[in-house]
Amino acid sequence: MKPIFTLVFAAVFAATTGTAQSVPADADGPPNAAPMAEDELLFLDAREIDVREYVWNHRLVVVMADTPDNPQFGRQLDEIRARAPEFLTRDVVVIFDANPEDASPLRQVLRPNGFMTAIIDKDGEVKARRPAVRSGRELMGVIDKFPLRRQEILERNPAGR
Repeated sequence: MKPIFTLVFAAVFAATTGTAQSVPADADGPPNAAPMAEDELLFLDAREIDVREYVWNHRLVVVMADTPDNPQFGRQLDEIRARAPEFLTRDVVVIFDANPEDASPLRQVLRPNGFMTAIIDKDGEVKARRPAVRSGRELMGVIDKFPLRRQEILERNPAGR
């Protein structure tokens, strides 16, 4: 099932292109435009990006809702912003989509029912998804269990074996 999902995921994004935007981790809402910086957690609109640009370089935390006014949507983004430096060390980029009418390619693949948070690892595979808000700590705990992340930790601290 997972290999087929990964192939479908890759096929859907084969035709998409877009631009990325960044926003400081302490911003109040979804970004309109801001310069890109290495020390800022990126919050990107799913309608304006090509996910293939992030495969093997970043983990994606995808936050989707039916409307930007959804309280879960705002709480989830706040949880992530509160721990922005820790997400940066895990190579995370946050992708949000609260506009189901535009049907971004990512929304077509993940097909959320209302609110959803998903984590896509560097290999492009959806590793976790949940229809409820996760704390920043919980998201990082899930990420830290991924095989690629565990390998990164061991490479940074070889004595930890």
